[in-house]
Amino acid sequence: MAKVATVITNMFEDVEYTSPAQALNDAGHEVFTIEKEAGNEVTGKQGETKITVDYGIDDVKPEDFDALFIPGGFSPDILRADDRFVGFAKAFMDAKKPVFAICHGPQLLITAKTLEGRDATGYKSIKVDLENAGATYHDEEVFVCANQLVTSRTPDDLPAFNREIVKLLEK
Repeated sequence: MAKVATVITNMFEDVEYTSPAQALNDAGHEVFTIEKEAGNEVTGKQGETKITVDYGIDDVKPEDFDALFIPGGFSPDILRADDRFVGFAKAFMDAKKPVFAICHGPQLLITAKTLEGRDATGYKSIKVDLENAGATYHDEEVFVCANQLVTSRTPDDLPAFNREIVKLLEK
């Protein structure tokens, strides 16, 4: 089964981490969290979810994982200020490994300059950012691009997002 790297920091959207992580775990995949340092505790913006981070970004390589998951909330915007996370995300896109991003998650991919010519969706407020990054925006609950990139807009889209990320890893 797949090893899924999850880049996450404080202020992630609680359910946009917990719901997909549960769906992936239920399908037999392993979900690992990555932040600045292993052992850090990060808290969701709703305050409902606290996670003890599995790995520090300096302790992992993209080659160690089969897929990348980027939950939404403010976390992706915070992470994209750190070149290590930008490079990590770029490596998955460049290697054409599965990448799953919901809500504001695509912000990390925008900063990594990996969306030119791609199709994606995301939270309404980043539509123009996605388009400026060269992506074609789709206002749909989930969009799968090139059998690699799975994006969704909001927590309301989680059932479709979870279905498609699990389906993609079955291939």
